[in-house]
Amino acid sequence: MAILLAVMVGLAACGTDSDKKEQAPAGENTTNGAQGTEDAAKGENETAATGDSAKDDEAAGQSETRIVKDEFGDVEIPAHPKRVAAIYLEDYLKALEVTPIVQWYHPAWGIQDYLGLDVPQFDISGSLEALLEQEPDLIIVDGVVDAAKYEQYSKIAPTYRLPEAILQDSTEILKTVANVLGVPEKAEKVVAAYEQKVADAKVKLSQAIGKETVAVIRIEAGEKTFALFGIKNRYTGVIYNKFGLEPFPMARDMEAYHEVISEEIIPELDADHIIIFPSNGEWDSEENKDAIAEMLDNPLWKSLPAVKNDQVYRMDRSHWQSGAITANSMKLDDLLEALVK
Repeated sequence: MAILLAVMVGLAACGTDSDKKEQAPAGENTTNGAQGTEDAAKGENETAATGDSAKDDEAAGQSETRIVKDEFGDVEIPAHPKRVAAIYLEDYLKALEVTPIVQWYHPAWGIQDYLGLDVPQFDISGSLEALLEQEPDLIIVDGVVDAAKYEQYSKIAPTYRLPEAILQDSTEILKTVANVLGVPEKAEKVVAAYEQKVADAKVKLSQAIGKETVAVIRIEAGEKTFALFGIKNRYTGVIYNKFGLEPFPMARDMEAYHEVISEEIIPELDADHIIIFPSNGEWDSEENKDAIAEMLDNPLWKSLPAVKNDQVYRMDRSHWQSGAITANSMKLDDLLEALVK
């Protein structure tokens, strides 16, 4: 912690020196003789005054703050943040046309590559000094960040934590993030378009498969196990509670977000439709292809109705393991392509 504070002081000192070195542009002399000299001097004074005024306005803009309240209390944040780090929430920034200064990354889980961001990665398993080096002026974190971690982030920049109560609702998260950024009107447009897309898709999905059941299964290639996702799952619950698909009964009755299915339970996975994706990597990546091929060649798996009826759909794990609004919109596209013939 002492290192973080020392670095912060150093950064602040560097910023102050840089500000002192800025100079107002000199006025341009375009007239000859004494009158020209007088006009030039006048021009220089006016230009210098204008430059000072512009710098004052810029400084005033940078110093503007406002108070927002999160579950840890009042937070003073920039009125117009310019360098935002939204840890595991980059999807929402992209939806609001705001480019984050870093992208969340974990060595075991990778990044949300479906976002296509070209920014430095911030390894959340490593030191927070890596984030400090990017000089954020605002940090937004997920509602699962605890008080100790929140305090560490707050020593780097003003930090806002999302309320836990909204973590299952991507539209509410988007609105909250937009309010913190001071751009609520952008969220209104995105949400309106998303809700219309969902409404149109629900009609098509209902007409296509009616009350046929759908299960979502993640393939854990390393452990060679299947994990069934329940209706309360933060990533995929949306396909049931928002898109209107009928959950497979076992998923409907689950309290847990997901449960590993033992081999003897595999024959009970008799959903009409099954969505599958790997937990890490791509379908054909070196660590997956052989293990997954072996798992899907299991006679118990091949005996399932969805497998026999060619109603198992391979999805990309990146956006299917995110519950954010862009990812959810992409899931909807996947479902329309898979289920609506």
